[in-house]
Amino acid sequence: MSDNEVRTHTTFPMTNSDMKKGGHIMIKGRPCKIVEMSTSKTGRHGHAKVHFVGIDIFTGKKLEDIAPSTHTSDVPVVHRAEYRLDGIDDDDEYLLLTDMNGNTKNDVPVPQDDLGLIVKDRLDNGDSSFVTIVSAMGEDACINIREAE
Repeated sequence: MSDNEVRTHTTFPMTNSDMKKGGHIMIKGRPCKIVEMSTSKTGRHGHAKVHFVGIDIFTGKKLEDIAPSTHTSDVPVVHRAEYRLDGIDDDDEYLLLTDMNGNTKNDVPVPQDDLGLIVKDRLDNGDSSFVTIVSAMGEDACINIREAE
């Protein structure tokens, strides 16, 4: 996160029964997008349970959790922003970015998958591009690239 972005809360509580597929939830301390959820009926020994299947928004790993439907779970505050792609640092580790207000950002790692190859190709070809950065829990990741219009 850049110094000029003030973040007061990284998560907020939400009742498990109010969660929705496509929303976000913290599973095992990681911010995840909910890709599947199901609710079991109330049994003799307690509350109805909600089974969550989530994909870590930074690593892509599948995580699961089960929690009582009437209890709360933490929901990560997730921000998305678009930046102009200016380059990659000298160590090939971080993207060099500028937001729409002219503020620079240089702490987003170069993606280590096919997206990273596309970023490098666009820069090598001199193509003007914008990237989408997702931020949550003090982490940032590049999730998309598009040509500048």
